[in-house]
Amino acid sequence: MTTAANAAVTHRTVGTAARAQAVTKRYGQGETAVVALDRVDVDIERGRFTAIMGPSGSGKSTLMHCLAGLDAVSAGKIWIYGRDGVASELTAMKDKELTNLRRDRIGFIFQSFNLLPTLNAAENITLPMDIAGRKPNKAWLDRVIGTVGLEPRLKHRPSELSGGQQQRVAVARALAGQPEIIFGDEPTGNLDSRSGAEVLGFLRRSVDELGQTFVMVTHDPSAAAYADRVLFLADGRIVDDMGAPTADKVLDRMRQFDAHGHAAHDQSLRGDAHQR
Repeated sequence: MTTAANAAVTHRTVGTAARAQAVTKRYGQGETAVVALDRVDVDIERGRFTAIMGPSGSGKSTLMHCLAGLDAVSAGKIWIYGRDGVASELTAMKDKELTNLRRDRIGFIFQSFNLLPTLNAAENITLPMDIAGRKPNKAWLDRVIGTVGLEPRLKHRPSELSGGQQQRVAVARALAGQPEIIFGDEPTGNLDSRSGAEVLGFLRRSVDELGQTFVMVTHDPSAAAYADRVLFLADGRIVDDMGAPTADKVLDRMRQFDAHGHAAHDQSLRGDAHQR
């Protein structure tokens, strides 16, 4: 598959957008407790597209939810970094502080589009800012809309848009507020292959042309190939960290998990070296 991974980069920045340190997430207590994340250490690089993959139950969605402040950790620390390099520790925030940070500095794209059916595309894009009482930056908003190719559809309601077009609205909504980082949970999971490729192309362009930082959970090797980097999880731990992924390389790596979704022993040891 041809991707935009080699497109000219005009706004790539250097630094850290998010960091997890010894993050553990347990569900339940005592002997019945389930460890979803096991002392995970990872830095998410600014201005790059990172994919998170792993077998079912590996902890990939849990990691994304914790990084995004959607789920509390059992132990460890998580920081979100501003473009000025100043860190904000999510794990030390009270509920109201965390709500404000998610609203103002983090973008979300979900498998279900979560568009309001009574609003047109333009109104759905600016809705989070309207709720927060923030005025959109018109120049940035126009650029985002142009990047995702929505100019002809701004007056259309969701029922008048295809699935791919609705997800493009969701992408534009996430980008419009100029968040520090955007998280996507299987953002093309409800789309056919053609629409999914279009949306992934727009996400790739948002990184290359707009300098956005994007983190995506996916089970699809072809989707992961749009990323700069793929983190592989198994048993709640990062077991591999692949740069310059291709669909074939990702598929080969996924085949190394056993039938129960566990990593082979030598792969776990290699993964330990990748954890920081």
